[in-house]
This record gives sequence, C-alpha cells and structure tokens, in this order.
Amino acid sequence: MTNQNVIVSDRNPILGSKTITVSVSKSPLFSSPPTYFTFPRRKFLELLEAADKNNNNKNNLGAGKISSWVDSMRDSSPTRLRSSSRDSDSDNDEKTSWIVRFPSALNMFDKIMNAAKGKQIVMFLDYDGTLSPIVEDPDKAYITHEMREVVKDVALNFPTAIVTGRSIDKVRAFVKLNEIYYAGSHGMDIEGPTNENSYGESNQGVLFQPAREFVPMIEKVVKILEKKTKCIPGAMVENNKFCLSVHFRRVDEKIWAALAEQVKSVLVDYPKLKLTQGRKVLEIRPTIKWDKGQALNFLLRSLGFEHSENVVPVYIGDDRTDEDAFKVLREKGQGFGILVSKVPKETNASYSLQDPSQVNEFLKRLVDWKRKTVGEE
Repeated sequence: MTNQNVIVSDRNPILGSKTITVSVSKSPLFSSPPTYFTFPRRKFLELLEAADKNNNNKNNLGAGKISSWVDSMRDSSPTRLRSSSRDSDSDNDEKTSWIVRFPSALNMFDKIMNAAKGKQIVMFLDYDGTLSPIVEDPDKAYITHEMREVVKDVALNFPTAIVTGRSIDKVRAFVKLNEIYYAGSHGMDIEGPTNENSYGESNQGVLFQPAREFVPMIEKVVKILEKKTKCIPGAMVENNKFCLSVHFRRVDEKIWAALAEQVKSVLVDYPKLKLTQGRKVLEIRPTIKWDKGQALNFLLRSLGFEHSENVVPVYIGDDRTDEDAFKVLREKGQGFGILVSKVPKETNASYSLQDPSQVNEFLKRLVDWKRKTVGEE
C-alpha cells in the first residue's frame, strides 16, 4: 500500500471556518504535486479522532478488528438527533455539498432520459430500502401494492431485474411478479422470467449459480450461528441459500461488539467464507469473485447487450453491496447508478433518491416517458 502524507492546508484556517482543506501527497518527501480535499470542519475533526483511536489500538489487533466492525455497524444506523446548532449547520453544509455531487434523479430526469433516447434501457433494482422500506423485522419487509404495479409496468417496457442479498424464494414471495429477472444471494443465484413477456422470453428458470458447491457449508454455518446468537436479544440469522445474513436491526447498540465477536469467531473455521456488511446486517458470503456488479454484467451479456453501445443500464440501490454495481457502471462509462439515501454517503453512483417513495415516482415517470416516446414514433 502506498504511503500517503496529509497536511492541513493554510488555504483555510481551522478556527472559525466551517471547512478544512487538506493536501495529500503519495511521496514521503512531498516531491509530487499534492491533491487537495475539502472537508466539513466537524467531519475532519472526527476523522482525526478516528485515526488517533486507530493508532492507539495497533497493539491490540483482535480488539481493533472488533472495534472496526462495531464502528462500521454504527455507520449503517440512522443518523442521530444533533444537539448543537453548530453541528446542524455543518451537517446542512455537508448535505448541500453532497447533493451537488449526486443530484436528485427526479430533478435530473430529463437529462437522464435525453442520454437514453434511442437506446435500450435495462433496469436493475435492489429490494430492501429501495422497493420496500427498511423495517425492524426483515421478514416483514413487504412491498406496497402500488410499488408492485409500477415495477410490473417497468418490466413490461424494459428488461428488469431485482438484484438482492435475499434468497430468490424470499424476494419472489414479496414481489409476486413473474415478468422479471431475479438475482438473489448478491447475484449468486440468477433466474429469468418464468412466463412469456414482450421480449418473447418464457420459462427460463435458473440461469446461473456460481456458488452451488457452498450450499452445504452455508447451511452448517447458519445452524452454528443460530445457536451462537441465541443469547443476543434481537439478533436474527437468515439463510439466503448461497450466503447468509445476521440482522442486528433490533439489537441494542451496547452489545453490537458481542455480536460481531460471535460472528467472527465462527468464521475462523471457514476460510472459504468472508464477512461483509450491508445496511444493519452482517453478510457471510463465499470468497468467490462474484457480487452484484458481476451479476449486472452477466445479465447484460445474457440479454445480448455485453458489447452494445446502444444500451443504458440503470441500477437503483441503497446498500453498500450495491456499490459493486455502481462501480461497474462508472468504469464502463455507460448507464447510471442511483443511490437511495437520505444522508450523505460516499458512492460510485451518479444520482440519488431519498427513499422508496421517490423510487416509485422515478419508475412511474420512466414508464410514462416510454409510453410517450412510443406514441411519438
């Protein structure tokens, strides 16, 4: 890893300023031109505090790793109420800056559609937090009737896939649509539409399962973790067939460290599995090189669009795992990623929406746009 040096620039004084500019140089002697970054003052001071904490923990790697996971778990929590007006002003500045970088897909709808004119749009949708709200009980993350109908309309006008960490069986039971592609277990289980639609596709069933050999191992780890987490109130283990989830939405924050330690202790005996994190959930997946970005590429290839310049993939998601798909689109320089979030997050997406209700509105406008353009042809 390349060592980087960071200095606070004298462009902005720290005291009395809402922002701080720092310069970063990859050269230990600062011989190369530095890169400048500007942070909200409060955020920069938090970063310094976190770095100091990290240095203090270097002699205790085990505790440091658990602490790191707890910090990460905390980052996925809803933002807390701010008691200070100064903090509130800083948060507002940060959000305004973020919106400039990742503008609302509703406000930029005409621009997005102009880029898609004359091309084939392919829709990719996450489920939890995108089509359905994040709820305390993951088994009750129901999609509304209105959202189901608009997703169906989208699928009748564009090739459409739901890409989720859930098992296909679970998400299909929620969505109840046969006209779409399902990519469950973070894309490790992909099925096509099971009835004929406007693209002439019918009874496709299973298309791809790259992690099939891991199913017995996943089932074994599920049973172990169910026993291990029984003593942690609110923890829930979900078998997603080719991966598994440990939900902590209802776990008291004071015992998150205990939960993370239990999960990590189990994985010591399973080096072929890795631990990642989503929104209020710890994810255990096979170590194979496969994620939502790979699933997006596979589906584009299956649809015959792998090398096409006349396709516009649009991926909408709210989770860290969706960043793999956003990154693929950004690297392709083709299509758009849309992050669903009410708070500023670092992302590879191009645009943003705040919640599932705005996703619903975007999808409605997309269908109306398609019908209008067809009428004009």
